[in-house]
Amino acid sequence: MDSNNNITRRDFLKTMGAAGLAAGLASCSSGNGSRSSASSVLPEGDMTYRTNPKTGDKVSILGFGMMRLPTVGGKSAREGNEEIDQEMVNMMVDYALEHGVNYFDTSPAYCQGLSERSTGIALGRHPRDSYFIATKLSNFASSTWSREASVAMYHNSMKELGVDYIDYLLLHAIGQGGMQNLHDRYLDNGILDFLLKEREAGRIRNLGFSYHGDVKVFDYLLSMHDTYKWDFVQIQMNYLDWRFAKQINERNTNAEYLYNELAKRDIPVVIMEPLLGGRLSNVPDNVVRQFKQREPENSVASWAFRFAGSFPHVLTVLSGMTRMEHLQDNLHTYSPLKPLSEDEFSFLQDTASLMMQFNTIPCNDCKYCMPCPYGIDIPGVLLHYNKCLNEGNIPASSQSENYRKARRAFLIGYDRSVPRLRQADHCIGCNQCSPHCPQGIDIPKEMQKIDAFVEKLKQGTL
Repeated sequence: MDSNNNITRRDFLKTMGAAGLAAGLASCSSGNGSRSSASSVLPEGDMTYRTNPKTGDKVSILGFGMMRLPTVGGKSAREGNEEIDQEMVNMMVDYALEHGVNYFDTSPAYCQGLSERSTGIALGRHPRDSYFIATKLSNFASSTWSREASVAMYHNSMKELGVDYIDYLLLHAIGQGGMQNLHDRYLDNGILDFLLKEREAGRIRNLGFSYHGDVKVFDYLLSMHDTYKWDFVQIQMNYLDWRFAKQINERNTNAEYLYNELAKRDIPVVIMEPLLGGRLSNVPDNVVRQFKQREPENSVASWAFRFAGSFPHVLTVLSGMTRMEHLQDNLHTYSPLKPLSEDEFSFLQDTASLMMQFNTIPCNDCKYCMPCPYGIDIPGVLLHYNKCLNEGNIPASSQSENYRKARRAFLIGYDRSVPRLRQADHCIGCNQCSPHCPQGIDIPKEMQKIDAFVEKLKQGTL
């Protein structure tokens, strides 16, 4: 590849798998004869499926991420303590199944610990062989590192989900904390050996891991593939992280490397963060215009989902969907998937290079940093800063041409987005948040930077 990241036709075919791209994208009917009233408009075709080479599972290319379930107040369950709207969850799961989605991803850590139960209720109303459940052993806290505590968490997942086997079980967030963390959570306590035996017994059909952070841990686990025989691996991949993940955050690894390492071992890949925490659905206005010139009827987000789905070793692409319109838009993209052309792949690489000119903070709005003991809305502060930066509403200096307009837009928007008592100036630097951030953001440092920036704007001294 040349230094300016312009991919050639040969590079594209090599990356995608020259002969495998078209073969890997075969669409097939969902097998559901009935359609709801909304289906007369969306989707326009049948869901695209991928075949798991390990088990023969026909998995929908769209996976339903159960981490942003709707609440009775209409927000995501990750945004507060409101009760999950189980009726809406049931409706969305029904609609997803009816339109061919059959992969549902949850965790004991999602939605204040209530995602598995809600998922189990919604899916338990359907035949067990009509869907695949993925969940995780999310033993993050040191109190759960003992064999007894981790085994109890595993069994509790089955209880909450109402199942006697798990289709896809993941070691959760491998790489955070480095090799020592891997040893503490899974190796030294014998938990990985336990999970391997559960797979032999059929109570786990596929065993894998989700990766964040230290690439040495990723490389080590792949070096042990002959021993562990990983059935799948979940990675963060999108058109920005493909080549710029490390530039966005030094502790991350470019998705191009991760995907290719898995592909050459023929390990199925599950994609998380296809929208980079929503960042790729809320791109700068000049980028929006470029997307709309090419595909005026399609959403900005659809480009990111098409990118993630166009790689033949990708088994499914997860999307955390809070509202029905999110689900319908994704169904439109994947029913069937229209894989990227060589020109479109190059276009997205050029788009990524353009977006990297904006020095945003890599917050994915996962809310693992919350709650803040001092009441700061950490994601709200970071996302408002990113949004204004992307939209050009952060003035470079008081000498800039549109300084007054940008200054006013930022400050008014800040007060509207984040209550004043929850803004960056209330951060005391306790750093209880940073260890929980999957992106490794130095949150107190960013709070201090944004607070100083806001104060300069207020004083007109930037």
